[in-house]
Amino acid sequence: MEIYLVGAWLVATSTAELVAIARLRAMLARFHRRELLSTPSMVRELPSVSVCIPARNERHAMTRCLESVLGSNYSKLEVIVLDDESVDNTSSLIKSFAKDGVRFVDGSTPPVGWLGKNYALSVLLGEASGTYVLFLDVDTVLAPHAIAQLVAYAESTQSTMVSVLPQRSDVWRMSVVVAPLRYFWHVLFHRPSRPVAASSAWMVRRKALVQDFAELASLRSDVEPEVTIARKYLAEGAYRFLTSHQLLGVSYEKRMSSQIETTIRLRYPQLGFSVWRSVLSCLLKLGVGSAPCAAAIVPSLWPLALASYLLGAYCYLLYLLFVWERGAWLGMWLWPFVLLGDAWLTLVSMIRYQTNSVTWKGRPITSQVAREEV
Repeated sequence: MEIYLVGAWLVATSTAELVAIARLRAMLARFHRRELLSTPSMVRELPSVSVCIPARNERHAMTRCLESVLGSNYSKLEVIVLDDESVDNTSSLIKSFAKDGVRFVDGSTPPVGWLGKNYALSVLLGEASGTYVLFLDVDTVLAPHAIAQLVAYAESTQSTMVSVLPQRSDVWRMSVVVAPLRYFWHVLFHRPSRPVAASSAWMVRRKALVQDFAELASLRSDVEPEVTIARKYLAEGAYRFLTSHQLLGVSYEKRMSSQIETTIRLRYPQLGFSVWRSVLSCLLKLGVGSAPCAAAIVPSLWPLALASYLLGAYCYLLYLLFVWERGAWLGMWLWPFVLLGDAWLTLVSMIRYQTNSVTWKGRPITSQVAREEV
C-alpha cells in the first residue's frame, strides 16, 4: 500500500509540474521582448514623464536609485520623492539631490483608512505633472535608456498602463538564491481577474489614473493597488506587462528582510483572506517541494522522485532565466528549498492576519486592509 500511495504522490506532483511548465512557457513568451523599442530620434517626440518614488527608511538604497534615475537620457523628466516619515537619514539623502532637480515632498501620517504606501502614491500623483507617471520602489535601478523604452512601448501599443518585472543583477546573495516566489505565482496564475503587475516599476497615464481612481482614494486600503489598476486597463485592452532584460534595463536589489515582510503582507490577501485556500496552498507546496524525498521512503521509486525533482527544477529555471541576469542554471537546483520556504511564509501570512499583527515599514496595517476577496 505504501508504494502505491507514494507513487501516486509522485505522479500527481510530476503532472502538476508539467502543467506549470507549459503555463510558464506560454506566459513568459507573451511578456518578453528583446528588441529596442525606441531610437534617439523617437525620444525627442515622446511625452513628459514624472518619476515618483515613495520612500520610508530607505537609506540603504536611496542614493543608488536616484543616481540611476538622474542618469536617464530622457529629457522630458521630473523626479519627485516623498519621504514617508522616515526615522533614519532618508530625508537628508533625498534633499542632497535637490541641486540635480529632485523635488522633495515631506510626507505625513496617513489618514484613517489609508495604507501608508497608498497614501504616499496618492500624494505623489497630486504633485506630478507629466503625461505619464512612473512609480518606482526605492530598490529599483534604471538603465539610462529604460524610461525611453517604456514610454515608446506604451505609445506604440496605445497602453494606459505598463509594468515591468525587473531583473536581479545581485545574484549571489542569500536574498536572491532563496527569494520568495512572489512574481513566480503572479506570472503562473495571470488571468483577467488578477493580472500580473509589478510594484517595483509601473507606469500609467496620469490623467487616466486621476479620473478613474479618484487620485487613488478608491484604492486607499488595497494591498496591491497596481493589480487593481492593471485589471481595469487590461479589460480595456490598454495594459501591458513586460519582463525586463538588458535592452529594457530595469533591475532591483531587495534585502531578504524586505522580501519576507512583503510576502507576509501580500500572500494572505492574494488568497482572498481565506484560511482554507491558505492551508491548501501550503499543503500543495509542501507536497511538491518534498517530493524528491520520496526515494528515502520507498527506495525503488527513486526514478519517479528524480523525475519530479528535475521537472520542478526546470519549471523554476524557466522563471529564473527571465529574472536573473546570470546564474539561473545553478539556482534552479534550489527549487525544493525555495518552495518549502514559500509554503512557510504563506502559513505565517495567514496567522499574522488572523492575529492582527501584520506590519509594513513599522506601521500596523491589518486594521486598514479591506477584507474582500481579491
